[in-house]
Amino acid sequence: MAKRMFIMLAGMAALVAVLGTVKFRQIQTAAAQAASFQPPPEAVTTIVARQEEWPASLSAIGTVAAVHGVTVSADLPGLVETIAFDSGRTVHEGEVLLRLDTRQEQAQLTAAEAQSGLTRLNLDRARGLREEGIISQADYDRAAAEYEQAKAKAGEIRATIARKTIRAPFSGMLGIRQVNLGQFLNGGTPIVPLQALQPIYVNFAVPQQEVGRLRLDGEVRVTAEGMGSGGFAGRITAIDSVVDEATRNVQVQATLPNRDGRLRPGMFVQAEVLLGARNAAVTLPASSVAYAPYGDSVFIVGDVKGPNGETYRGVRQQFVKLGGTRGDQVAIVSGLEAGQEVVTSGVFKLRNGVAVHVNNDVRPGNDPAPRPEDN
Repeated sequence: MAKRMFIMLAGMAALVAVLGTVKFRQIQTAAAQAASFQPPPEAVTTIVARQEEWPASLSAIGTVAAVHGVTVSADLPGLVETIAFDSGRTVHEGEVLLRLDTRQEQAQLTAAEAQSGLTRLNLDRARGLREEGIISQADYDRAAAEYEQAKAKAGEIRATIARKTIRAPFSGMLGIRQVNLGQFLNGGTPIVPLQALQPIYVNFAVPQQEVGRLRLDGEVRVTAEGMGSGGFAGRITAIDSVVDEATRNVQVQATLPNRDGRLRPGMFVQAEVLLGARNAAVTLPASSVAYAPYGDSVFIVGDVKGPNGETYRGVRQQFVKLGGTRGDQVAIVSGLEAGQEVVTSGVFKLRNGVAVHVNNDVRPGNDPAPRPEDN
């Protein structure tokens, strides 16, 4: 009995040893295969970086502002009697826009003018009597003062009547009317916006370290979405004397002709200040750059040695410093040399050492002045 039990245990131990050995060898084989596994190459497009003459310029986000812009409002309270303008129309300086009811002031003016005439007659009589010595100098002075008061009262009423006729303070384009005929207006009630559109300002900010490169009368090019690819040309007319403590930027103002009136106050535009000189820069399509908070980088294609010592076509991540942009292109200030092959699409799926397959049948745009079909 004991002998049979011993034989059974010995057989089971031998079976376990055999199974363990087989399983161990399978695990070793799988580990070796995993260590030598090379993932399939990623499909990418590439471009050979080249050095180009890059125009020296500064780009900034700008806002269009009118040289003169106000919301015309009522000076005095009153009832709207006449509206003499249409919304969106061009008006000239001094042109009548609106009249308020002045019937009460006209009646007061008539009474004041009559009183002024009476005091003038009294003054003439007092002058004759004073010359004859019938009245004292004090009586004559009182008559003269009464005449001046009456004349001033009439002038005040005339000024009130004139202030109830609202005129354009300068030439420009009207906005949308905000009052109606017969409406009672309080002092300061807005009537209609008025903007002078020719010429027009574009205000933008530049970093404080770039202010030394700016000069008055420097050329500025402005582009806006929906305004075509030509853009607008203007000149720098003012550079602020104060640096914003919050942003460390300096406000710059450019003046543009805007003869066709396409630029309107409040529009968002892209301003580019041309600095005259041209710099050599390595350029790439903007799609080549992997943007990240810790630094921007590109992937350079080259020969990479694998763990097994074999060489394959792979990528190396290289951090770079970016310069300005122009159309589809971005300038690389440092970190990249001309002649290196750089990935232009598919960078989001790459990492150091990944094998790649280059297919340049369809490449991303690399035009310094693109013209999109829907532009």
